Formats: sequence, structure tokens, C-alpha cells
Amino acid sequence: MIATIILAVGLVLCVEGLVFALAPSRLEDVLDALRKMPAETRRLIGLAALAVGVFLIWLARSLGI
Repeated sequence: MIATIILAVGLVLCVEGLVFALAPSRLEDVLDALRKMPAETRRLIGLAALAVGVFLIWLARSLGI
């Protein structure tokens, strides 16, 4: 269980690090767009990302990965 959590955190850090390393100026554009978005829209995007993440975790666990 602990190994899975460490793996998940490591994967998130790798993806986030790639964004900062490969497209730092594009990230600023995305953050500006997020600032202009209504809070409710950002909340819905967050909930959708959460739902997809939970589904992927469930799928990986059921496949025995």
C-alpha cells in the first residue's frame, strides 16, 4: 500500500516536472486562462479530473497492476 502511494506521488511529480521543464511559458498562459475562468467551472474541471483519477486507480487495481 505504501509503495503504491509512493509510486503515485512519483508519477505525479514526473508529469508536473515535465510541464515545467518543457513548456514553462505555456504553463503561464494556462494559469492566466484558469484565473479568468469562473470558480464553478474550475470546480467542475477538478471534480471531473478526480472522477477520472479514481476510475483509473480502480481500473489499475482490478487489473492487478
